[in-house]
Amino acid sequence: MKIVFTRHASVDKVAMLKRHKFVVGRKLIESVIKYPEDEDKESDFPKIIASKTIDEKHVLRVVYKRKGDIITVITFYPARKGRYY
Repeated sequence: MKIVFTRHASVDKVAMLKRHKFVVGRKLIESVIKYPEDEDKESDFPKIIASKTIDEKHVLRVVYKRKGDIITVITFYPARKGRYY
């Protein structure tokens, strides 16, 4: 399985979240994809939204598409626990 990042997900979003004190790296994003606590495959089909706890108040949600053996990360964002699941 190969994970690729769009420009938005690899450059723009990381910098924006860093300004808001959320430091998110590739390893964390890949961990959310590989070992999610929750996966939503229906609300934004064909995109998949994987979620995993990152601290006591927040989860990290990663939006991606899977085509064959390639996963393309479109975006990701922190959300308050309980908002989505």
